[in-house]
Amino acid sequence: QVQLVESGGGLVQPGWSLRLSCAASGSIFSISFMGWYRQAPGKQRELVATITSGDRTSYANSVKGRFTISRDNTKNTAYLQMHSLSPEDTAVYYCDAGIIPIATPTVIHYWGQGTQVTVSS
Repeated sequence: QVQLVESGGGLVQPGWSLRLSCAASGSIFSISFMGWYRQAPGKQRELVATITSGDRTSYANSVKGRFTISRDNTKNTAYLQMHSLSPEDTAVYYCDAGIIPIATPTVIHYWGQGTQVTVSS
């Protein structure tokens, strides 16, 4: 069984930084893409950033230059470093990943349970 667990959310003031982590665990053969989405109250879930197995990254325009996605393949973990946070970044942040489980010849899309990020003075 495979699961994704996010951590690192919290309450910060505008302009502060925060780093989120997403750890994949279980019977994992390999991990393809990993990414972060967010969902603010009353809004649709939106893509924040993605990273491929070859470390190619992409970002939403709203976070370019402020957020950095990275991954540590030895730990099956993705990170989202966030700088210059503003109240508009307040949301539940979800991790997703395309994972090939052991003995399963296909990529399965998994989601984490989410971690709350609140930016407020």
